[in-house]
Amino acid sequence: MCKCKKIMKIVGIILAVAAAAAAVYFLVKKLKDKKAIAANDSLESFVSCSCLEDEPIVVEDPSA
Repeated sequence: MCKCKKIMKIVGIILAVAAAAAAVYFLVKKLKDKKAIAANDSLESFVSCSCLEDEPIVVEDPSA
């Protein structure tokens, strides 16, 4: 009976450590996903100024 109790304690400790590691992993993953979504939102809402795209680019020759 004594060996069985020791084995069960060891298994319980291993399961507790594995559960804690899984919780930390999913928390970090959730936070990284949330930051990635926020970064993508800011890029999608970016509006460039296209008012100069229709005008031709004039380059003056410095030697002339």
